Amino acid sequence: MTRTIRRLGSVLLCFALSIPSFAAGYTQTKYPIVLVHGLFGFDKALGVDYFNGVASALQKDGARVFIADVSAVNGNAVRGEQLLSQVKQILAITGAQKVNLIGHSQGAPTSRYVAAVAPQLVASVSTVGGVNKGSKFADVVAGTLPNGSISNSVASSIANAFGSLVALVSGHSGLPQDAKAALYDLSTPGMNAFNAKYPAGVPTTACGQGAAVANGVRYYSWSGSSTLTHLLDASDALLVTTGLAFGGEANDGLVSACATHLGTVIRDNYTMNHADEINQLFGLVSWFETSPVTLFRQHANRLQQAGV
Repeated sequence: MTRTIRRLGSVLLCFALSIPSFAAGYTQTKYPIVLVHGLFGFDKALGVDYFNGVASALQKDGARVFIADVSAVNGNAVRGEQLLSQVKQILAITGAQKVNLIGHSQGAPTSRYVAAVAPQLVASVSTVGGVNKGSKFADVVAGTLPNGSISNSVASSIANAFGSLVALVSGHSGLPQDAKAALYDLSTPGMNAFNAKYPAGVPTTACGQGAAVANGVRYYSWSGSSTLTHLLDASDALLVTTGLAFGGEANDGLVSACATHLGTVIRDNYTMNHADEINQLFGLVSWFETSPVTLFRQHANRLQQAGV
């Protein structure tokens, strides 16, 4: 019995030593961090944070964190203008000269838009599961529901209504919703057009890295490439299904790994799906992968080390 207890103690000690420790100030960046949600996203709704546990974890060790709230369903430029307005408000409140933008999913092109039209206000753009070269799932939906068809109109109405509901329960009911614009802007042709106009940080090869710095703005990206990651997570079944649209290409359920690349690619193969990347649902993520919250904390420290 004594030997068993000793062995158990050794295992627990090894486990404890494997947990990363962070000093105070570890996430304290020079400029405020602004988290930007994706499609059908929100800042906080019905007690649930879109970036589950991320903001508090960053704030704990010194970061100033703001969570943007842009239209749940709309085009990249419309959401980008909304974010630009909020960035200006944040700078006025904090007295900072710039912000660090971290966007998930459609939060990626939303953030990139701000960096493109107002680079003097942005120190860095980091994208997590970002739709930087379009989503094949959006392509499939657009093909199934061609623009101008009755099915497209019905689906758009439902999506707009859901987007309005998300805005209502998150306390931002005044934001406009436009599902047709969102679907086109997230498709491959839509993002190709966006990238032609706003190319900063976008890789010029199919699956390479982009410029680490462009127009004075630093660019980073990371993503998952797994769909089934936790048997108790209800979102996994949905993302396994949507992931079939990629025909075997590595993806997180909604975006292929290569399509998420932007600037310095930190990694594109975490055992995470599109929901895991923001520590959803309710933190049910893979037991065998680094915590998504830890990735955000490590990235804040990366920004700190880069002087932004």
